[in-house]
Amino acid sequence: MSRPVRVLIIAASLLFLMAILCVGGLLIVSRGQPVDFIQTSLVRLRLAGREADLNRSVGTDTTPVRFTISAGDTPRLIAANLLNAGLITDADLFVDYVRANDIDVELEAGTYFLNQSLSLSQIANALTDSRSSQFLFRILEGWRIEEIAEIIDRNPYFGFSGADFLAVVGPGAALDPDFAAYAGIPSGASLEGFLFPDTYQLPAQVTPLLLRQYLTEQFREEVGTLLPAQAAAQGMTLHEVVALASIIQREAVHEDEHAMIASVYRNRLRDGMRLEADPTVQYPIGQTGNWWPQITQADYVNVSSPYNLYLNFGLPPGPIANPGISAIEAAVNPAVSPNYYFRARCDGSGYHEFAITFEQHLANACS
Repeated sequence: MSRPVRVLIIAASLLFLMAILCVGGLLIVSRGQPVDFIQTSLVRLRLAGREADLNRSVGTDTTPVRFTISAGDTPRLIAANLLNAGLITDADLFVDYVRANDIDVELEAGTYFLNQSLSLSQIANALTDSRSSQFLFRILEGWRIEEIAEIIDRNPYFGFSGADFLAVVGPGAALDPDFAAYAGIPSGASLEGFLFPDTYQLPAQVTPLLLRQYLTEQFREEVGTLLPAQAAAQGMTLHEVVALASIIQREAVHEDEHAMIASVYRNRLRDGMRLEADPTVQYPIGQTGNWWPQITQADYVNVSSPYNLYLNFGLPPGPIANPGISAIEAAVNPAVSPNYYFRARCDGSGYHEFAITFEQHLANACS
């Protein structure tokens, strides 16, 4: 064999060996996915120098935008939906970014809260963990169910309306039979009074029924079994207790007066007197934008409603608001006092003057 031929054979062998080594190295580096590795490398080359675009946001509006990824959505479909939602301006750049950073396989189905102040890279990374998409929702003591519904309508985090919520908590709603039995709620009555006021951390995918469950479970956890047992021993159902507690909650400005206000009402109930509570006149005439209107002397006799306790004896048909635990405890365990009357002090403090007789009550009036 001639020398030139031997040189050619050796060179070919070396080239073949180098090719094998290169292919082997590529297989190792690409973890057995050489085509995908090459494509991703090309994408990364395309992204070079586009850091400014990746870190630029659509705008400065921080209003939450609900964004949902459904199971099976591809990165390109997600990018198109982000573009349609006004959260990014370049769908191809999004697809390239998630591919180059191996985020494309981490995009997780779920509901997210995004906004236009987030950059494309921030949005892409946020879409890898739907568990972080939670929000706080606060219900104040003394709110009625319609006020909760209004807050839902004003809260961009909810994916349903206040009307949707009222459909599962309002009169005639199909209530959980176990909770209805525990609370002593009459058939057809609403959950007014039993949507416990608190601050809740809710998942993005919360539904009206799930929200109802959170609120009623919190009520049951806070009230427990002792208070209902104590009420039963006094001849009161939990529904009646909460009805009284809702009036106490609306009358009191300061929590430390709950027990004393409760004593006035319990004394009146015991002696067969009307409760004559202003919130029970406000409740039937309240309306959107003014759920607790200022009332007049004429309203005491002109508001024809079973809730008006200036006209009716005993407790109202049901709670008029959602009380906190302090008011509920006070309704069951009121202060021991001889008082039958109370009115607001004249100093604007929100506290009340209490009286045993009507004459004392009149004397406590502001001059």
